Amino acid sequence: MARSVTTQRKSLNTFIAWTIGLLIFFPILWTILTSFKTEAQAIADPPVWFFFDWTLENYRVVQERSNYNRFLWNSIIIAGGSTILGMIIAIPAAWSMAFVPSRRTKDILLWMLSTKMLPAVGVLYPIYLIFIQLGLLDTRIGLTIVLMLINLPIMVWMLYTYFKEIPGEILEAARMDGAGLKEEILYVLTPMAIPGIASTVLLNIILAWNEAFWTLNLTAARAAPLTAFIASYSSPEGLFYAKLSAASTMAIAPILILGWFSQKQLVRGLTFGAVK
Repeated sequence: MARSVTTQRKSLNTFIAWTIGLLIFFPILWTILTSFKTEAQAIADPPVWFFFDWTLENYRVVQERSNYNRFLWNSIIIAGGSTILGMIIAIPAAWSMAFVPSRRTKDILLWMLSTKMLPAVGVLYPIYLIFIQLGLLDTRIGLTIVLMLINLPIMVWMLYTYFKEIPGEILEAARMDGAGLKEEILYVLTPMAIPGIASTVLLNIILAWNEAFWTLNLTAARAAPLTAFIASYSSPEGLFYAKLSAASTMAIAPILILGWFSQKQLVRGLTFGAVK
C-alpha cells in the first residue's frame, strides 16, 4: 500500500511538473510558430496552429530592415561585460562577508537586496542626467555599468550563499602555507566554488540579455541591444505580429541555446548552496 501511494505521488508530481513546464514553454513555442506565418495567418481567428503555409519571408524582411548582427554584438558585449565587471566586484565582496563577517554583514546584505525592490523608473531621471553629463548616453560602456550595478546585489547574495558552504578551515590552511589574499581567492576559493560561480555567471548573463527597461531608455542606435531590436517592430501603424515574432525568435535564440547547453551546470550551481 505504501509503495502504491508513493508511486501515485511521484506520478502526480511528474504530471504537475510537465504541466508547469508546458505552460511556461507555450508562449515561446507560439512565438516561434507565428514567426513562420504570414501576417494574415498570424492574426487569424480562430488561430492557425501547425497546418499553415510555412514561410521564411518574415526573417528575410527582418534581416533587410535591421542590422541584426550589430544588435547581437551589442548584446554580447553588454551582457558579457556587465557579468565580468560584476564578478570582479562580487567575488571579493562575497568572500569578505562569508569569511570575515562583521556585526553589520546581515544588515548590509539585506540592504543590498532591498535595492532590487526600488522601481527602476524612480531613478531613471537622475541616471539619465548623469549619463548626459558624462557622455555615456547610448554607449556600451554606460549600459554595461548600469546592468552590472542592478544585478550586483543578486550576484553577491548568490556567491555569499555558495561561499558559506565552503569550510573556513581550508582557507586557514592555505594562509598557514603562505597564501596571500590574492592566492587565497584565485587558487583556493574560486576552484572550490566553480559550480556556484558558473551558475551566478549564467544567471547574470540571462538577466542582462533580457533587460529591456534600461536598454530602451538609455540607448537609441549605436549601443542598442536585441531588446531594442524587438521593440523597433512596434510602430504607430500597428503591430506586425509575424515580423515581431521573427525578431523575437532571433533575439531569444542565442540565450535559449546557451541555457540548453548549460542547464546541467546551472542546476548544479543553484543546488550547490542549498541546505544539506
